[in-house]
Amino acid sequence: MAASSTKKRKIAVLGSRSVGKSSLVVQFIENHFVDSYYPTIENTFSKVVAYKGVEYDCDIIDTAGQDEYSILNSKHAIGIHGYVLVYSIASRRSFDMVKIVYDKIIDFCGKNEIPCVIVGAKSDLQSSSASRQVQPGEAEELAKTKQAAWVETSAKNNVNVGKVFELCLAEIEKRSPRSQADQPEPGKCIIM
Repeated sequence: MAASSTKKRKIAVLGSRSVGKSSLVVQFIENHFVDSYYPTIENTFSKVVAYKGVEYDCDIIDTAGQDEYSILNSKHAIGIHGYVLVYSIASRRSFDMVKIVYDKIIDFCGKNEIPCVIVGAKSDLQSSSASRQVQPGEAEELAKTKQAAWVETSAKNNVNVGKVFELCLAEIEKRSPRSQADQPEPGKCIIM
């Protein structure tokens, strides 16, 4: 396929510390699981993803963990086509953080909704029901209220990892006017 027919997409992966953002991204890009935890400062990975017969050149930004006090960086809003908001199924606090991060992005961009996938990471922990703090039903409900896609994943067992990014591309495309599908909408995020 000619390079000119490849669509460029920027996807930011956000969420609390140690929910598995980097494990998810590394599993998707490099097809292996990273077991040890080293706090991420920020990494950008590139991968060409074929989705519905179109090749997308995706830049995936693996961000440092967010907390309620971290300021959403403008580079996580400007020029970003879609968002992957990650929580751990074993952490109620990380699930609550997804709502805060989503609202911060909405405020920052001045939009009513954003192309977004809400991801329940570490689904491999569900074998012990004591470790699950977030039920699938409530996560699905949150996704519905935010007009977002939702999926549970296990980077460790490579479950639904590719689906996260396919869903994100689907969310981006369904909001993209056909004529401007390759560019983020200019002037939608304003810094004052």
